[in-house]
Amino acid sequence: MEKRDYYEVLGVSKDASKEEIKRAYRKLSKQYHPDINKEADAADRFKEVKDAYETLSDDQKRAHYDQFGHADPNQGFGGFGGAEGFGFEDIFSTFFGGGARRRDPNAPRKGQDLQYAMNIDFMDAVFGKEEEIEIPKEEECSTCDGSGAKPGTKPERCPYCEGTGQLNVTQDTAFGRIVNRRVCHHCEGTGQIIKEKCPTCHGDGRVVKNKKIKVVIPAGVEDGQQLRVTGQGGPGINGGPPGDLYVVFRVRAHERFKRDGDDIFLELPITFPQAALGDEIEVPTVSGKVKLKIPAGTQSGARFRLKGKGVKNVHGYGIGDQHVIVKVKTPSKLNEKQKQLLREFAEISGDIPEEQGSSLFAKIKRTIKGD
Repeated sequence: MEKRDYYEVLGVSKDASKEEIKRAYRKLSKQYHPDINKEADAADRFKEVKDAYETLSDDQKRAHYDQFGHADPNQGFGGFGGAEGFGFEDIFSTFFGGGARRRDPNAPRKGQDLQYAMNIDFMDAVFGKEEEIEIPKEEECSTCDGSGAKPGTKPERCPYCEGTGQLNVTQDTAFGRIVNRRVCHHCEGTGQIIKEKCPTCHGDGRVVKNKKIKVVIPAGVEDGQQLRVTGQGGPGINGGPPGDLYVVFRVRAHERFKRDGDDIFLELPITFPQAALGDEIEVPTVSGKVKLKIPAGTQSGARFRLKGKGVKNVHGYGIGDQHVIVKVKTPSKLNEKQKQLLREFAEISGDIPEEQGSSLFAKIKRTIKGD
């Protein structure tokens, strides 16, 4: 029994993506599985679908198949010579492009993917938001419906390449005839020639327009992450699906909060009395103010964790924490009473400082008083 074309078996085009091939295989393998389908040829069809998938899902096997089909190119020249009417000319034709499968220039192809850099605020990245953006985007020309031809006319088949989009350049050598295949310069590989071009798109079939698109910023997104908006890229070619839009997020820095993954970091100034005696203070978080107890004797640089007060993970893996780093601030201006109290504190502690800026008279006076 002659083997059918593997692309035909799976019902996909010759430029189908791996995902399209996988979807076709899943559908057909279920349809013809012998445990489900009791038709007489179900087992054979299932094996045929399986063989087609194993070949077309592997890049190396697929390239091999696209060039040689079901034939084995490794059988040697003896095998080729034994076939009727197969000589050196056919060998060179096969190896130098004559035997390769032609890609149909008019086959449907996916449109171009686009990228857009979107600047967002820190809090919008934390909680998410819906935004409307405007992007310059190629669309199918409405005047000619994407054909590129003037209304009332249509593209004609290229007479130079006969619609294939490629020209064969033949060269006779001592080893036989070599056929090189090149893109047709008359139709630029499209296989069609437009004699009367559309006045709107000038024969391109597409026009650039600004289009507004709604983008849902996911909660927890980080700087540099991207979001795929399916079908919002460039228009498909020859009836193919449109490309996708990839939105790359650029998150602006916050004046107080710093972020590391799903955790938030905050430096919080406290006074010396608060650090020494302890206190209960209000701390800002991304979701509002909370109470935090400062134990007596807290040192500058001490870190406290507020569990669950960070950022929601963008993939749904819980919520981060907020880390508060306290910094004990030193007062820059003291009145005389405050200075005296600090001197008394220093005397009790046994650590009397040599004050800068004190006059000699003041130092002598304090010495006489026992200060």
